[in-house]
Amino acid sequence: MFSKILIANRGEISCRVTRTAHRLGIKTVAVYSDADANALHVQLADEAVRLGPAPSRESYLCIDRIIAAAKATGAQAIHPGYGFLSENAGFAQACRDAGLVFIGPSPESITAMGSKSGAKTLMQIAGVPLIPGYHGDNQDDDFLLAQARDIGFPVLLKASAGGGGKGMRAVHEEKEFFEALHAAQRESASSFNDDRMLIEKLLVEPRHVEVQVLADRQGNAVYVFDRDCSIQRRHQKVVEEAPAPGLGDELRRAMGEAAVRAAKAISYEGAGTLEFLVDKHGKFFFMEMNTRLQVEHPVSELISGLDLVEQQLRVASGEALPFNQDSLKPKGHAIEVRLYAEDPASGFLPSTGSLRKFDIPCTDGVRVDTGYRCGDAVSVYYDPMMAKVIAWGETREQAIARLHAGLLQVRIAGVKHNTGFLTQVLAHPAFKAGQLNTHFIESHHSELFPALPVEEKKLLLLAALSFLKKPETVQSADAGSPWNKLLSFRVGAADPVTLRVALHDAVTEVFLTPQGTAYAYRIGDATGICSLAVGSKDSILALTCDGQQQSFAVTAESGRLDVFINGQHIELLRITNAHAGNDDGNGLHYNAPMNGRIVSVSVKAGDTVKEGDTLLVMEAMKMEHRIRAHGDGTVAAIDVAAGDLVNEGQTLIELDKETA
Repeated sequence: MFSKILIANRGEISCRVTRTAHRLGIKTVAVYSDADANALHVQLADEAVRLGPAPSRESYLCIDRIIAAAKATGAQAIHPGYGFLSENAGFAQACRDAGLVFIGPSPESITAMGSKSGAKTLMQIAGVPLIPGYHGDNQDDDFLLAQARDIGFPVLLKASAGGGGKGMRAVHEEKEFFEALHAAQRESASSFNDDRMLIEKLLVEPRHVEVQVLADRQGNAVYVFDRDCSIQRRHQKVVEEAPAPGLGDELRRAMGEAAVRAAKAISYEGAGTLEFLVDKHGKFFFMEMNTRLQVEHPVSELISGLDLVEQQLRVASGEALPFNQDSLKPKGHAIEVRLYAEDPASGFLPSTGSLRKFDIPCTDGVRVDTGYRCGDAVSVYYDPMMAKVIAWGETREQAIARLHAGLLQVRIAGVKHNTGFLTQVLAHPAFKAGQLNTHFIESHHSELFPALPVEEKKLLLLAALSFLKKPETVQSADAGSPWNKLLSFRVGAADPVTLRVALHDAVTEVFLTPQGTAYAYRIGDATGICSLAVGSKDSILALTCDGQQQSFAVTAESGRLDVFINGQHIELLRITNAHAGNDDGNGLHYNAPMNGRIVSVSVKAGDTVKEGDTLLVMEAMKMEHRIRAHGDGTVAAIDVAAGDLVNEGQTLIELDKETA
């Protein structure tokens, strides 16, 4: 076994590998970019080496710097994690050339299966069913369009060297083809340094089922059961579970045996995944092989009792697998959700910022894998996944219940996130019934994006009353002092107080008039009596509104209240004159929705645009985002150019107010 390894990755991935390595007595070397200098994965490792600036192309994708770091620290092997260089044959070869062990398959195996096109050819020879499509070398635009016509729209464009939904576009009509193709090529080149595309027939409502494999150098290979990964947005998974519900034993065995045949055909070593699409009739089609550990591997670990990272380390050090297929028996059910910094209500737009609060409790049967802590920043430079929450149960029903209960206790503030959305998915009747497909979110959109979980009036009162608390109350030692109460205090007449509270960008005036230990309130036409008290814990506020009391989990600071309800985070702000905005209400200014880089500008000053036209393309969180015209108009000014770095809220383009 190795005595020291370098982990060529960051965040949760690096933390995950470090924990297993330390359990086995192996020292770890972390690598980091300037953006990650104080990250958790750096602090958990025994040593850490700086790679370069924040952009991954200047740090985590720099093979020569990673090899040099391993040599300088005396590491014997490199674990690539998942993502970045984990499926890069050149990186595996560079490790071999430097006398380092690459903890993963050989360069030859990665070459054989790392290319989606090559993998499909190999599977065709092996007799595994393939989705109709084109996966050849000719990448001429017009030729690819001709192939798409032959296959028949709708089609799916996929990065040949990619994964994780990067460089992937669904094209439903021919007129969309070139725009989608060029966007997918740019995204693929940015993520994988490879812009080659393949085209597949887009199946209607398929399931995404994958099979975990393990193989050693002695020629042994097993499959560690299957996983369902159908719940996706933007072709990226958000919910995974093992075993895949509702599959017959014969289908499971057929997919498992196909996965093992594929692994043996290329003399595979270590952990890998075969991905399949399963149609309504129970037929399965090969998608691709991921020659690495997957983000969703914990669900396979929880039902098998195996530590897959440990098995990777043992295989890479030359050990044989200590079990065969017959000795592996699944136990119970496991479900994983990915907590992303993103706004589900805005098309899952990624979110960046500093984490004011980051608390994910490990309740009974629940495991949390993360690389973040309170105070850390979610950067524009990397994937927005903050954590994985995984629950195990004796049954699927128990696993769902445990995971749902755990998510209700999540407290994250500082970025928008998808926790509340995930609780809605887990609670949905179709999910509970195992009615899964890759269009699940679109099919149940209205039920998965609910309104506020509590009456808006109560949230406004909760915030307004909490904003009246005096800062000196924390220091006061006199328990009977009026400053130790959440209510304001005045000698003489009870004058009304007016507070302006912002909720979801809307500002509302809340009028409060002291009445003994309570307040009379007026919000618009609504009137009544309310009061506020500290609950059983300092982080709990109890609001009494018109005789009904409700408790809220909160964190508060000057002028801001973060409220946590059913996994959702709601931010309320006290608005003063200093916060007043200059919005003229015409909607003519197009601002950056997040920090990012301008990829291209599609218009110039004076151009006439129609509603839906692309104005420019931004890249952020490793994804492209199109800024489109909300209405007809004339471009009055363009404040950015291709290549510019922009900040959230920065004005990008203005349309003429008289013709819009």
